[in-house]
Amino acid sequence: MAPPSRADFFPIAVWLQNPAKAERYRAAGFNLYVGLWRGPTEEQLQQLQQAGMQVICSQNAVGLRHRNNPTIVGWMHGDEPDNAQSLGAGKGYGPPILPEKIVASYHRIRAADPNRPVLLNLGQGVAWDDYIGRGVRRNHPEDYPEYVKGCDIASFDIYPAAHSSVQVAGNLWYVARGVERLTQWAEGRSVWNCIECTRIQNKELRKATPKQVRCEVWMSLIHGSTGLIYFVHEWQPKFDESALLSDPEMLAAVSQINRQIGELAPVLNSPTLSDAVTVASSNASVPIATMAKRHGGAVYLFAVAMRDGRTRARFSIQGLSGRAPAEVLGEDRTCASTDGVVEDDFASWDAHLYRIVIPGPR
Repeated sequence: MAPPSRADFFPIAVWLQNPAKAERYRAAGFNLYVGLWRGPTEEQLQQLQQAGMQVICSQNAVGLRHRNNPTIVGWMHGDEPDNAQSLGAGKGYGPPILPEKIVASYHRIRAADPNRPVLLNLGQGVAWDDYIGRGVRRNHPEDYPEYVKGCDIASFDIYPAAHSSVQVAGNLWYVARGVERLTQWAEGRSVWNCIECTRIQNKELRKATPKQVRCEVWMSLIHGSTGLIYFVHEWQPKFDESALLSDPEMLAAVSQINRQIGELAPVLNSPTLSDAVTVASSNASVPIATMAKRHGGAVYLFAVAMRDGRTRARFSIQGLSGRAPAEVLGEDRTCASTDGVVEDDFASWDAHLYRIVIPGPR
């Protein structure tokens, strides 16, 4: 009863939303809920089941009564135990929850239901050592390999576009950095991450543009994320639990991103071609990250600009010979490909996805 392991399924989740809105999220390309407010309850599970939406949620008494319900595909810890923990209204904050407590909780959850994976969502310290929200464990990244021993799916969140810190704000690459570090610490466990698409608590009312959201998504996937969780709450200028649904432009953009990922799921779930691509960037201050796959008689090259700036990239893909067009997916254009060499221009935070059909029998 874990999330489907089918080749055509890629987890695209939304964080802590009302199940009454599940059909709207499903229409936007989401296939999973993560978190239920004070749940799961009988009503919440019934609403999700009616909408055909699966969920990863807390393992409470209601959840355990539904051990045979395929709507529940995983259990989860409380959010961000690696951050300083509130002591109550007006009482300040105490230290983070100790990793050993998370590991002990994990074993209790698995003992009650050994058939579902356990998700642990961590905070922005995964990507940013100096995050003040970790309190006494600020600048202690060595905690994280211990935390991830208490889960089967490790996730984290950082939201650079809407961030309040000068160090992080606008530096979308923190998302990729967190995925890369968490993948290393996770030692073979699944790694997911959260994606921003609203103002969140940004008093200056900054938020990611649709292009930046797409960039964060492809940075995540290229660096090893195998599941996405969109954070859609907003507190500024007023509270809106489902702000994505109230933003037609962003909703259309996220829906398009989700549809493309859904279409590419068999590719994304196939093995990555290690060391198959080298890339040269004409602007050294704008490196290009890549991931290559081979599926269905074609080579797929996914590439993203890792800094804010323009460059021209020259890709060399091993094992390709002759001339073949490189279709740029979703952009209605092609690039020339000669003996596996492809060149293309990248503007700030561009992500380009290429498909090159391999000549001859498949």
